[in-house]
Amino acid sequence: MSSGEETPSALGATEPVLPSESERVSAEKIFGDRFDLAQRFVQHLATSGMERGLLGPREVPRLWGRHVLNCAVIGEHIPQGVTVADVGSGAGLPGLALAIARPDLSLTLIEPLERRCLWLNEVIEDLELDNVVVMRGRAEQMVDFVNADVVTARAVSALTNLIPWSVPLLHGSGEMLAIKGRSAQEEIEKARKVVKKAGGSTPEILIAGADILEEPTTLVRIRVGS
Repeated sequence: MSSGEETPSALGATEPVLPSESERVSAEKIFGDRFDLAQRFVQHLATSGMERGLLGPREVPRLWGRHVLNCAVIGEHIPQGVTVADVGSGAGLPGLALAIARPDLSLTLIEPLERRCLWLNEVIEDLELDNVVVMRGRAEQMVDFVNADVVTARAVSALTNLIPWSVPLLHGSGEMLAIKGRSAQEEIEKARKVVKKAGGSTPEILIAGADILEEPTTLVRIRVGS
């Protein structure tokens, strides 16, 4: 590796991780003129993200479809210009994907692990994203510092845990969007008492990207204060 010539997005890269033809069509619809930023984010994930253990090497071929597009598409359920808190951001999914796809949003990425926070900040700096900040800590430690309109989460925990961690960040008004899979309805059934205690509405299952992605994204939405 030559010194001083390679950017963070090229660390360890042998060739770009390109989307399939259908994934590219979807990505261009979702990211528009920021598609190149999304491509650079994917390269970060495939190189430094993998090297630091944020993602396993088996995920590299699935970065576009399973991860980045799967996350970015939830923006269709988020209103314009709101404040979003992404709980347990990890590799920036969905936080950074949303920051790229939706420059109108103001995002706070909440992540407890220092090494992940360092990586997230490196990516934000490299991509020159001005609508996203990183805060190190657990969601329940951030209540006095974050007041969000929308809270997002992916692969953090079951709803029974996620709701009491996340809903307080809404300060009585807003909604939580949790990316879930086939377990969504089962998790909702188990979490009904927790939802009620948190002052949330009846959970809804939403689909994002039905007309864009080959495998649409399943979300659970819980509203408070409305």
